[in-house]
Amino acid sequence: MIAEIVSIGTELLMGQIVNTDAQYLSRRLNALGISVFYHTTVGDNPGRMEQTLRLALSRSDVVITTGGLGPTGDDLSKEIVARMLHLPMERDEESMRRIEGYFSAMHRDMTHNNERQAMFARGAIILQNDRGTAPGCIVEQDGKAVIQLPGPPYELTDMFEKRVLPYLARRTGGAIASRYIRIFGVGESDAETRVKDLIDAQTDVTIAPYCSLGEVQLRVSARGGSEEEALERIRPTVEAIAARLGDAVYAVSADPADSMEHYAVDALTRAGRTVAVAESCTGGLVAARLVAIPGASAVLHEAHVVYANEAKERYLGVRPETLEAFGAVSEACAREMAEGLCARSGADVAVSTTGVAGPGGGTPQKPVGLVYVAAACPEGTFVRELRLNGDRQRVRTLASLHALNMIRLAALRALR
Repeated sequence: MIAEIVSIGTELLMGQIVNTDAQYLSRRLNALGISVFYHTTVGDNPGRMEQTLRLALSRSDVVITTGGLGPTGDDLSKEIVARMLHLPMERDEESMRRIEGYFSAMHRDMTHNNERQAMFARGAIILQNDRGTAPGCIVEQDGKAVIQLPGPPYELTDMFEKRVLPYLARRTGGAIASRYIRIFGVGESDAETRVKDLIDAQTDVTIAPYCSLGEVQLRVSARGGSEEEALERIRPTVEAIAARLGDAVYAVSADPADSMEHYAVDALTRAGRTVAVAESCTGGLVAARLVAIPGASAVLHEAHVVYANEAKERYLGVRPETLEAFGAVSEACAREMAEGLCARSGADVAVSTTGVAGPGGGTPQKPVGLVYVAAACPEGTFVRELRLNGDRQRVRTLASLHALNMIRLAALRALR
C-alpha cells in the first residue's frame, strides 16, 4: 500500500509553523508497513488544493490530508474532496451535537460558521475528535481512501491513534510489530557500523536507523499473522543488536515517542528513589523535561537554577575556595553542587550541571561547549566532562540529556 501525506496550510509554506504532523504520520505509517512515497504541502488556495489532491490520488492508495477542517472560509479540504469524487455534502447530526456540547462545556458561544465542521461527503466514515471541534473523516472510492485529519498535532495524534490506526490495520491485513532500540552515547555511524551485517541481511525483518539530537534509534519491524507472531519474529534481531551495543542501549520500546526523561522517571519510580536537580548552564531544562513526564511528582524532590556563584554557595554549599581555585565550570564545582544538594535536600539522587553554553564566555582553557554533569547517590558521586559543539540551545539540550541519563543510571544502581 502506497500513501501520500498532503499538508494544507499557507502558514506551513511561509515557515510560520513546523510541519510535525507529516513527520509523525510517516513514522506511524511505516510502522504499519505502508510506504510513504510523497510529502506535499499546499497553501489554502482552492485551485492548487484540488490540483494537488488529484495528483496524490492518481499515484497513491491512501491520501492523508492534514489541516483545512476549521470553521473559517479558507478551510475547504472536505468540500474539495467531495467535489472531486462527485459526492454531495451532508450534515451529520451527531457531529453537530458534539460540537455544540464542546462549546457548552467550555462556556463559549458557538458561532454560525462552526456548523460547517459537521458537513461531510456522503458516505464518509466520520472520525470523532475528542480534543477539538473539527471531526475528521475517511472518504472511500474505487479502492482508494482519502483520510482527512485536523492540523493541530494535539488533535491529530489522538484521532490517528484511536481511529485511523485500526482502520489502516484492517486494510493492510495481518499485523506489523515494531520495537525501537534507543541508543545514547554512540553516534549514528558507529551504531550502524556495529550492526551493518544485520541491516544488510534483512529479509522479513527490517532495521531502520533514525537519528535525533543526542541519540540514535533503530526500528526493528516485521509482519505476521498476529502481533504476537510478528513480535516473535523480531525478538532474535532485537536481542542481537542489544548484545552488540551493550550499555549504549538504554531502552527497547514499543513507542517511538518515548524519551530519556521517560526512562529516568521510570527508573526512579522502580527504584523507589527521589531526585533533586541543581542547574547552572541548562537553566531549568533538566527539571522541565522531568516535569513533562506523568508521575514525576512522585520522584522529583526539588530543583534549583543556580546561575550566580553566590547562589551555588548559598543553596548548595559550594565552597568559595573551590570557586576561587577551579571556577564554576569545573569538575570540583559540579561535584560539590551535586553532593551539597543531595545532603541539603534529602533526595536519594542529586544531579548538577555547570558549563559554558555560549556563544560567548569561552576561553582557550574553558571553551564554549565545556560542560560538567555530576550525580550524587548512595553509591558515590559520578562526574562527566563533556565537550559539546553547536549553538547555545544545542549545548543546553545535549547537556540535559546527559544529566537525565545520569539520573537514570543512578536509579538503576539501586536495582542491581
